[in-house]
Amino acid sequence: MKRIVIGISGASGVELGLKFVQALPLEIEKYLIISDHAKIVFNKESNTILLDDNNIGAITASGSFKTDAMVIIPCSMNTLAKITHGIADNLLTRTAAVMLKERRPLLLAPREMPFSSIALENMLKLSMLGVHIAPPVLGYYAQNDTLDAMENFLIGKWFDLLGIEHTLFKRWEGA
Repeated sequence: MKRIVIGISGASGVELGLKFVQALPLEIEKYLIISDHAKIVFNKESNTILLDDNNIGAITASGSFKTDAMVIIPCSMNTLAKITHGIADNLLTRTAAVMLKERRPLLLAPREMPFSSIALENMLKLSMLGVHIAPPVLGYYAQNDTLDAMENFLIGKWFDLLGIEHTLFKRWEGA
């Protein structure tokens, strides 16, 4: 993997999205889109290009700009609904629309619970289009006893879905 777009929507869970960015290997070129609501808790990392969510003409809005994957961690239900129904009214949702039309990997980490029937229908529709729906759900077999270890587990699972090698958690080795 050479390039990845990372989206952060909503304010709850922004730290997990930022930790995902920090855990990515240095050789991966990162493009970060943060919604206006998430910006209030953002601390820019030096090797990440921050894109303006209001700039619908930014580089990631074009299918001719090659990226290997896109993630939205966390993904608000508003953002998920817009992506599901083809509403591309900002750079984050436009870039997701590009990923869908170009059939490139897209991973969404919905952050609300419980999920409404509408949210579940939206997730099903996107899943049937090949989108990875991967909410931050812990695997208790990993016996993570700190918040840091739990977050590493989640990030590691997302890395697995994207084919990114890591050693963020101890893998299950059977009984």
